[in-house]
Amino acid sequence: MADMTVGIIGAGRIGQLHAEYIMSMSSIELKGICDIEIDHLKGSMMEKHVPVITTDPSILIEDEEMDAIFICSSTDTHCYYIEKCAQAGKHIFCEKPISFSLEETKAALQKVKEAGVHLQIGFNRRFDTHFSKVYEAVSAGKIGKPHIIKITSRDPEPPSEAYIQSSGGMFIDMTIHDFDMIRYLSSNEVESVSVVAANLVDPCFQKYDDVDTAIITLTFEDGSIGVIDNSRRAVYGYDQRIEVFGEKGVVMADNERESNVQIATKESVTLDHPKYFFLDRYKQAFYREIQAFARAIIDQTPVSCTGEDGLEAQRLAIATRLAWKENRTVLLSEIE
Repeated sequence: MADMTVGIIGAGRIGQLHAEYIMSMSSIELKGICDIEIDHLKGSMMEKHVPVITTDPSILIEDEEMDAIFICSSTDTHCYYIEKCAQAGKHIFCEKPISFSLEETKAALQKVKEAGVHLQIGFNRRFDTHFSKVYEAVSAGKIGKPHIIKITSRDPEPPSEAYIQSSGGMFIDMTIHDFDMIRYLSSNEVESVSVVAANLVDPCFQKYDDVDTAIITLTFEDGSIGVIDNSRRAVYGYDQRIEVFGEKGVVMADNERESNVQIATKESVTLDHPKYFFLDRYKQAFYREIQAFARAIIDQTPVSCTGEDGLEAQRLAIATRLAWKENRTVLLSEIE
């Protein structure tokens, strides 16, 4: 028998991915899936193997057998479901960002605290094999005190206009992963942020008061510096690299490629492009974050990525947008 029983609210792309991985794990039973539309699940493995498929989230939340709920619905519903799940005594895994509003996020986290349940936020990149090893090297002091942390995160192509319209903007939708990773690698909080941003990829972003290209500079409380560069279109693939430079050396993680084959001739040296799709690049990381969440619930140990981590990444996204809009350096103390 499985060690825990879970349900999923939201059966879009990410919800279906989590469902696929959960169904492959012997320690977790996926009992139910909920979405406002379920026709797209007809004929799927989920329809064949998941006992409850419904459009009513209360069926999952009120089920006494459910130990935890995965919230994979749209961002504007996250806090509502977090509060409902917490009140029902369910542990919670919630996709990023927690919300578009700091007030809503804080209220939801307070409900979690009062209920005494676990809440893990879906910053899957913490669980990437390569990035994990960078973190371990930094934590072990192998490069000494970090001086500069650099993150490159560039999508292979822009999302659809409908997605851009409802995403909340690049900083809260895309860069939020990088905000979490840079805090994770630094182990220090950010003191201030500044940004240079532009519309260079698609005028659709400007239509919705958004940007598609940015370089963000962060100053940490210990004086060290972080740099994040983002683009919504890297024609060569999904560009994901990190580097931590310190007093004793440097540790870095390069892109995952379609293969590690390199061809060297007199004329040139060639190698494959980076993996193109985020689900391919972070496939193992998505699996490992679910494992970590399940282990925290089963063993009653702290989760690896807390609601407070989600809140701090959200604060950074809001501070960065303010820095862009007002063309100035913003102190994190301004963002309450």
